[in-house]
Amino acid sequence: MKVLITGGAGFIGSALVRYLLQETQSEVINLDKLTYAGNLHSLGTAITSPRHTFIQGDICDAELVASVLTTHKPDAVLHLAAESHVDRSIDGAADFIRTNVVGTFELLEAARHYFEKLDTEQQNHFRFLHVSTDEVFGDLTNPQELFTETTSYKPSSPYSATKASSDHLVRAWARTYGLPVLLTNCSNNYGPYQFPEKLIPHMILNALKGKPLPVYGDGLQIRDWLYVDDHARALWRVLNTGTVGQTYNIGGHNEVANIDVVRNLCSILSEETDSTYDANNLIEFVKDRPGHDTRYAIDATKIEKELGWVPQESFDTGLKKTVQWYLANRKWWEQVLDGSYQLDRLGQ
Repeated sequence: MKVLITGGAGFIGSALVRYLLQETQSEVINLDKLTYAGNLHSLGTAITSPRHTFIQGDICDAELVASVLTTHKPDAVLHLAAESHVDRSIDGAADFIRTNVVGTFELLEAARHYFEKLDTEQQNHFRFLHVSTDEVFGDLTNPQELFTETTSYKPSSPYSATKASSDHLVRAWARTYGLPVLLTNCSNNYGPYQFPEKLIPHMILNALKGKPLPVYGDGLQIRDWLYVDDHARALWRVLNTGTVGQTYNIGGHNEVANIDVVRNLCSILSEETDSTYDANNLIEFVKDRPGHDTRYAIDATKIEKELGWVPQESFDTGLKKTVQWYLANRKWWEQVLDGSYQLDRLGQ
């Protein structure tokens, strides 16, 4: 199979690229704009694989996207390109609307025109997989409640609102134009190569540098944590065995409050190094984020029963692997922190 992955130099996208090149015989066309969150170093050895083609470009560039499709003729599109940081969306929503809404529209239109020119057999095999988030559902106030594939949308932030918009566009293009789509809504991802603005790597690196660990509000916000490699496996399973037009929730079965995530990280760091990281001394409670959702929790029954996918990592095993990776890959995150990773843009 030949697949086009948008956002393939980002956190989840690069994990998917690495997985496909290591575990399948697929050919990958990787289209990424290389914004601040795009990092070619996150691709590891995949960057030199003969089955990997990297193209630096913007999904909002309709002419470029159309050219990539007609030139490389993929059997599937996996759409992961997105602005994804809630805090950034609060400070400046325009980039989120442009990439997540307009970019998805341009990609859908290019895919639609490409699909319409395929022969019948090719159309029967073509898929458009749109990767979204559980944040489109808002938060859960009932402690027994879980997000299902039929939960009503109630986005709280500019980020989640733009992702909700993109989900609606994908479903509309399926209904109106017959584009064979699949959708996934995942819980919070974590693991190697995650940009340090996100909670887990931010806390790891702050602790290693002896800086305070800033926790929003009281730290009791609950998230369902999904190890990124488990997510990559799930996406491949959905693409290959999912039912066209269906949505699949992907979760890790790991509901943990933010404050406990930070405490666990401090314990693991103390075990893995010669230093002691005392959470009580390091944690610093800061003003809560505007509109901060209280709890997310995914019901992943559908993907487990229908497609046979289950996460391989528990939160304990995944978190330990993540800490060990950051300890062993100092060069990667130091280049991110000092900005030198951005010098590896094509042509520089």
